[in-house]
Amino acid sequence: MARKKGRDIHGWLIVDKPAGIGSTDVVSKVRWALDAKKAGHAGTLDPDATGVLAVALGEATKTVPILTDALKAYDFTVNWGAETSTDDASGQVLRQSDARAEADAIRAALSGFIGDIMQVPPTVSAVKVDGERAYDLAREGEEVQLAARPLWVESLDLLGSTSDTADLRMVCGKGGYVRAIARDLGRTLGCLGHVAHLRRIWSGPFDAEQGIAFDRIDRANQAEIEAALLPLDAALADLPQMQATELGATRILNGNPGQVLGHADFGTEVWVSRAGRALCIGRYMGGEVQPSRVFNLPGNHQPN
Repeated sequence: MARKKGRDIHGWLIVDKPAGIGSTDVVSKVRWALDAKKAGHAGTLDPDATGVLAVALGEATKTVPILTDALKAYDFTVNWGAETSTDDASGQVLRQSDARAEADAIRAALSGFIGDIMQVPPTVSAVKVDGERAYDLAREGEEVQLAARPLWVESLDLLGSTSDTADLRMVCGKGGYVRAIARDLGRTLGCLGHVAHLRRIWSGPFDAEQGIAFDRIDRANQAEIEAALLPLDAALADLPQMQATELGATRILNGNPGQVLGHADFGTEVWVSRAGRALCIGRYMGGEVQPSRVFNLPGNHQPN
């Protein structure tokens, strides 16, 4: 089998995604600009959404599940008075209402959307139905019925409002659809609603201030892009860190349990380093870590 072309380059590039482009298109552009062998992203943003899109390169792709599970924050504007086929401004208007919501009523309603909630994803979403994406079925004119899914909402705050709009900030866990929040909030308030603007302001340890502008991603700016790269372990900030002994590092890099210095609750997910290099993610098993993902970084298989 032919090897993938490109450079072995490892780390995270935080992109400030503009509206009008898909998340996979951003990843493709980053990979092309850096001539990287492997790239992926943690957490899809709708084409019309802007903000933090974390692109993983090389071995950093092994940490994507950690970031995918992390909390994320969104600033968004809801337009009252209409419900659309996509739950945002790009869709067809399905229903309209002359009713509007006052700020006090909005604040009172928000409490029902905080904590453990059940959420039905938008019909136009990447949720799979019998192996096909819901948005593909919707485009083909099929009626899609999606089941409610659990979502953890850490906070949902009203930032400001007018007679026709509300500006909100939500912090939530994995799998949250801001468009569904707007839709369901509009139904609760009796005025109907959809998302007009959406921006992800942070994702796990990464925030918008770290983001490189999409229009700067070009091979001509390769040095600038590489200077903006964050190390692989930047995505592991929420996990306990442990140091491997010399023998432990050798065993871990071969996929075996290895001795570490430090302590955590038995079974806790941790990450392990040695001599300033990330070695693995794994489970603490009392003096040792059983690796689940080993990082094949430059220098990791050289004697320490």
